[in-house]
Amino acid sequence: MNESLIIYLCYMQLLEIAQVPDEHVNEFKSIEKFKIFNTNNLWVNLKAIKRLVDAEALKMEIIPNPKEVDGVKVLQLETAAGAAIRFFEKAIGINVPRSRFLPVKATSDLLLVQSDLYTLVDGYVIRNPARVKPSNPSIELGPEFKKVANFLARFKSIPSIVELDSLKVSGDVSFGSGVVLKGNVTIAAKAGVKLEIPDGAVLENKDINGPEDL
Repeated sequence: MNESLIIYLCYMQLLEIAQVPDEHVNEFKSIEKFKIFNTNNLWVNLKAIKRLVDAEALKMEIIPNPKEVDGVKVLQLETAAGAAIRFFEKAIGINVPRSRFLPVKATSDLLLVQSDLYTLVDGYVIRNPARVKPSNPSIELGPEFKKVANFLARFKSIPSIVELDSLKVSGDVSFGSGVVLKGNVTIAAKAGVKLEIPDGAVLENKDINGPEDL
């Protein structure tokens, strides 16, 4: 959860987690207190924007967001486009069901949408009806997969995950083409070991730490 909408009597305001003091983060993440969150899509009337710009009324605040990039602590200065909602009269929020909300914020999310779990039909992302369980698989990828370029380089093709329950991958791991993952799969390459999942491998309820486990 990265952001919430606070609804006041007079206007709505977007609140980013970077704006929340550490002692209130757990409260901020409470779905009991904030039932509307993750506002990722915006529809704006361009004429309304022009009126605000002409009146110099669109005063977006700068949000300091401490981060760590390649081991170096940095301070990212950002503005949140959704925070502009408080400047618009008669702004509304639309509650979208989870079935229509599929954010991609990490490579683990990217693996989901690129897999056979979803397909694109007439511009719509459609869930594979062959998936029996209502929930999506839980996927955790190690830091070796964090950057998109590294993620793509480690897959000849995205594995089939229609029957997958959970996947945890860490270490120097790469996947061949046509790999099928089922049930609960954990792949953890030992330090200094490059672990390659061969083409066409079918892994079901497996705990893999080296080539001998394949």
